[in-house]
Parts: sequence; structure tokens; C-alpha cells
Amino acid sequence: MKVLVQRVLEAKVEVDKRIVGSINKGLLLFVGFTHTDTSKEIDYLVNKVINLRIFDDENGVMNRSIIDINGSILSISQFTLYADSSKGNRPSYINAMPGDKSIKLYEEFNTKLKEKNIHIETGIFGADMKVSLINDGPITIMLEK
Repeated sequence: MKVLVQRVLEAKVEVDKRIVGSINKGLLLFVGFTHTDTSKEIDYLVNKVINLRIFDDENGVMNRSIIDINGSILSISQFTLYADSSKGNRPSYINAMPGDKSIKLYEEFNTKLKEKNIHIETGIFGADMKVSLINDGPITIMLEK
């Protein structure tokens, strides 16, 4: 499982020219799964995301988490995190979990974030999404389990 984390001032996702998810200060997450992922990886990465100290404290030091700032999360499914471009110029997605299985894990991931009392917005799984953001920092971190 991979989660690309971006600290944002705002982010939104559109499907068919309609905003389906939008947040202000918080985290934009791109979430991808591989064939061996289970609830164990989800639990680990949910804990990592909510406790990741990448927001500034009163001294301008990245020492606060999404919980500490009472921020929001926009979660976007992203199978291309498992792209393999080591051979040729057309990426292979053979390492990405098929959609019928990964949707269940993606929904579990989002549910577990909600259970931590964090406001969660999402895109639409499998849709052609247009994601807009203002990256704060910029801060972008890849988490993997």
C-alpha cells in the first residue's frame, strides 16, 4: 500500500465538471494498493497519516499532526502509484491491485480515517477525476507499507 501525502491549504476534486470533494487546510492523499495488501497495511498507514507531524507549530517547526490542527483530508484513489516504468516508455500497472478488490480496501481506509474523528472528503473510485490543490510548503511525502 502506498499513500502520497501532500500538505495543502486547499484541495478539491471534480468529476464531470462537478466538485465531489473539497477541503481547506489539511492533507491531500493519493492512495494505491498492491496485490498483497490487507487491513494490516491500512491500520499502519492510517496511524502514520494521522500522526505525521508536518504542520508548523507556533515556532514554525513541523511538529503538529492533522489531528493537532483539526484539519481535513481529501482522499483520492490512485492505482498509478504502482506504475512500473522500468522497461520501455509505457508504464505497466501489473503491480496495482484490480479495482474490484482495491475499492473495498480504499473504502476501509477512508472509514478508518473517519473513525479517528477527522473530516474526510473523497473522490469517486474509478472515475476520471480532476484534482486541484494549493500545496503548502510544498510538502509531499510518500508513505509505504
